[in-house]
Amino acid sequence: MLAKRIVPCLDIKNGRTVKGVNFVDLRDAGDPVELAKKYAETGADELVFLDISATEERRRTLVNLVRDVAAQVNIPFTVGGGISSVEDVDILLQNGADKVSINSSAVKRPELVNELAQKFGSQCVVVAIDAKQIDGDWVVHLVGGKVPTDLNLFDWAKEVEQRGAGEILFTSMNNDGTKDGFANEALARLSEELNIPIIASGGAGNVQHFIDTFKYGKSDAALAASVFHFQEIEIPDLKQELKKEGIPVRV
Repeated sequence: MLAKRIVPCLDIKNGRTVKGVNFVDLRDAGDPVELAKKYAETGADELVFLDISATEERRRTLVNLVRDVAAQVNIPFTVGGGISSVEDVDILLQNGADKVSINSSAVKRPELVNELAQKFGSQCVVVAIDAKQIDGDWVVHLVGGKVPTDLNLFDWAKEVEQRGAGEILFTSMNNDGTKDGFANEALARLSEELNIPIIASGGAGNVQHFIDTFKYGKSDAALAASVFHFQEIEIPDLKQELKKEGIPVRV
């Protein structure tokens, strides 16, 4: 069985790492370069960098900051935010990104997934999906969770897999920042219906939540932010607990 991955996430706004609850009420969480260095040194399997206001502000990702972070890490590094073309991805890969995460731009122009997979390979293309459960239906949202669409989470995930996405990063807007656990029912369904890895995001509050998403959510990776940024959970301790539960991790 493949090792399960622990993935800290750096949500970036105005050059700083921030963290909110249900996508609002952002607070400062520190310097992204320092945090990235710490996570790489303490056992994170991958790192995700999301320029969360790039799409809303209609600009490209902060390339200089991507380069500075990349210089400090020796683990796979995924970058997202404001990516809308092959050229954008080219620039990010040249500046140290290993993978890119696309979200709103994929919904607006689904062919982008095909283009990126053909040019850079599926292993480079992560499609991030922010969805909110409304009256029992998981509705895909855009622009940092501000704009609802008529897309269903599961239908959209299947489509992007067919178009060449290599991974799905699913964030439950209902769970985000609540520290009440991941949306394991939806995650398990995604894992059953798709053949590509699923990264769980939204809701990590304690070690048990990670255990549960790997056991019951069938997640391939678990992404979290505030519990790592504010030292509520240390990655080496988390991995030891996962190992005790029989969950395969790299230690």
